Amino acid sequence: MSAHVIPIPRPTLHEQVAQRLREMLVESRIAPGAKLNERELCEVLQVSRTPLREAIKMLAAEGLVELLPNRGAVAIELTEADVLHTFEVMAGLEAQSGELAAARITEAELAEIQAMHYEMLAAFTRRDLPAYYRLNSAIHGAINAAAKNPVLSATYRQVNARLQALRFKSNQDGEKWSAAVKEHEAMVRALEARDGVAMRAVLLTHLANKRDVVVAQLRSRQAAREGAQA
Repeated sequence: MSAHVIPIPRPTLHEQVAQRLREMLVESRIAPGAKLNERELCEVLQVSRTPLREAIKMLAAEGLVELLPNRGAVAIELTEADVLHTFEVMAGLEAQSGELAAARITEAELAEIQAMHYEMLAAFTRRDLPAYYRLNSAIHGAINAAAKNPVLSATYRQVNARLQALRFKSNQDGEKWSAAVKEHEAMVRALEARDGVAMRAVLLTHLANKRDVVVAQLRSRQAAREGAQA
């Protein structure tokens, strides 16, 4: 009996474009509140308008852009209340993911998280924020995956999409960045010990600290805008 090879589906073009746009939004190459200029984006991404528009629809469904009548797509700009409400939900999702992961993680999954953690530390040492953030995000995603709860994972991805750009910016303060790295070290230790209580606690602390940094940055930007308008 010959083995039947099942092809692994590759991301479609519009899914690849959506991922590139997510990165541009996270790294503020498209600023919050800015209009997504289709002509310029087609040139930058080297694609036609059809996959670009499909990608924008995906991002709108994720809450990363807003489709406005007569204006097209605009990068979402969260208010302080939006941020507080979203972090409130995200903290619960992260804590639940961590607690379940501590009980259900396999040795292979743990080894992968440990490897990404060491790569992340190297990016931190280089002060390579984009690389650090990609690894950081991958670690949080791997913890969520290790919880092995598809409903939790789907909800996590949807809520986390709204916060990605703000979480990226929250590591631009050196002292806060160092504190976040120590919290990640505590996460790895808790996973290694299969300690769900410790994992829940460190993730709640981690998200609360992220929230406080993000809110402080939002307030600072708002004060600067008001000062410029005065």
